[in-house]
Amino acid sequence: MKKKSKEKTSCGVKENCGGFLYCLGFIGAAVYNVSVATGFWNGVWGVIKALVWPAFLVYNMMQLLGV
Repeated sequence: MKKKSKEKTSCGVKENCGGFLYCLGFIGAAVYNVSVATGFWNGVWGVIKALVWPAFLVYNMMQLLGV
């Protein structure tokens, strides 16, 4: 059987780095969006926005770059 390579990078095991950063981003975005919400449904909408914040980021960066 073939052993999986566990090459170390600056953020730990290679396969887990992106998921950890996305999780931190989700938690930060959820806390921010819920804290500025003015009502219950705005808080729910804030959690949904926190799930897809990378899409908003990429879209705005593409607009900024004129692509």
